[in-house]
Amino acid sequence: MSRRSLVLPFLVTVLVCACASPPAPAPTEPASAAATADVRVDGTKAKNLVTEGARLVDVRTAEEFGTKHIEGAVNAPVDTIGDRDLGAKDAPLVLYCASGARAARAATTLRAKGYTRVYELGGMSNWEK
Repeated sequence: MSRRSLVLPFLVTVLVCACASPPAPAPTEPASAAATADVRVDGTKAKNLVTEGARLVDVRTAEEFGTKHIEGAVNAPVDTIGDRDLGAKDAPLVLYCASGARAARAATTLRAKGYTRVYELGGMSNWEK
């Protein structure tokens, strides 16, 4: 095979690649970050959301809930929250637990199930702040 017959296919390939559309730019922020913006709320914002109709959800165990909870809250333990029907997927939910870790875990679970307005109060003590 001659040198010329090897070079020509190479040049054609280079030209085709050079003329191809450039790759789409990478998004500057993941879609999930945009969807979860402003999900952490303080006590004042949480109270306002509940006053406006958000469901207040205590994700601690039934035993913890029975000992003490925020008035008006429903109990949906984090380990079973994915199996619960908490209403319309676009209805606002405000989650809390003892320290905030379980509320964050529950929020992740609910978002994965299609709930779009999930807010994290964090620990129950933040309600009073």
